[in-house]
Amino acid sequence: MITHIVLFKLKDASADNVERTMQVLRNMEGKIDVLKSIEVGADVLHSARSYDIGLITKFDSLEDLEKYQVHPEHQKVIAHMNEVRESSVSVDFES
Repeated sequence: MITHIVLFKLKDASADNVERTMQVLRNMEGKIDVLKSIEVGADVLHSARSYDIGLITKFDSLEDLEKYQVHPEHQKVIAHMNEVRESSVSVDFES
């Protein structure tokens, strides 16, 4: 199993924008066959080092993660995130 975690810092971290962006991420559920699970959440601490949104996805293999990266539904999400994010960081590991 591969766990893919991404943290997003948004240009506009208003509650409405965070919720709208989380919904864009959640909309991938059920539309990408290699995506085994997805969890999306908003930061609750709002500290200086916090990111605004966390995304956790799981895949059976690195090959499936690679398929996810180029999937048309994920490409739509990337287009949205390119507009709204200030920065992001990620980590991928075997779980």
